[in-house]
Amino acid sequence: MPETRKAFHEEIEDLTSEVVRLGARACQSIEMGTKALLEADLAAIERVVAHDRNQVDPLTHSIEQRACLLLARQQPMAVDLRTLVTILRVIHEIERVGDLMVKVAKSTRRLYPQQLAPRVRGLVDRMREQAGSQLQMAVDAFAQRDVSKAEALPDMDDVMDDLQRDLFQAIFSTPPLSPEESASGGGGEEGRLQTAVNIALVGRHFERMADHAVNIADRVAFMVTGHFSYEDHDEE
Repeated sequence: MPETRKAFHEEIEDLTSEVVRLGARACQSIEMGTKALLEADLAAIERVVAHDRNQVDPLTHSIEQRACLLLARQQPMAVDLRTLVTILRVIHEIERVGDLMVKVAKSTRRLYPQQLAPRVRGLVDRMREQAGSQLQMAVDAFAQRDVSKAEALPDMDDVMDDLQRDLFQAIFSTPPLSPEESASGGGGEEGRLQTAVNIALVGRHFERMADHAVNIADRVAFMVTGHFSYEDHDEE
């Protein structure tokens, strides 16, 4: 292999490693943001924001710049071209996860000082776990060029959809606050409604994170096979 092509493929492998690192930072955002919400930790919000601004965003931009330079200088074809295009799309899917977790963390301010009911807390924590698992699976599928793992993501996403539905049922069929908060009035009927809406938005943010993981899986299928997963569905 000519030295220029060898260096090119080494650069692609290095970019792949950087995408994996970006995915790890986004998974960390999921943990940090959820913890801030469940613990009603106002100080932790700024740590989540700083993590996104100083860790997730700069790495995203660095990968993007390097991938664009490779496209311009090497003019790759076939698999190499699909890989670079996939990298450019995948990093923005991951970046959006970080942005959504900032929104989840900031929800702490709108809910403070109220404590969530145990069932609501449990469902939010399960959504954290599911979002993290799906993102990790998607990043693994990308790094390993594993279409079978990518194809598992839509089924995993059904779990998140079920959790979101359960969360909606929990917050609108019973008070979303702890018994202590409910007994003290919790800000009255209007306050309880605002709380329910804010928690529903949190559930929506988690559901969108799972969708971003599915989008990554679609890109993996394209990178490896040259076809998108939904093309098979169109033929059925």
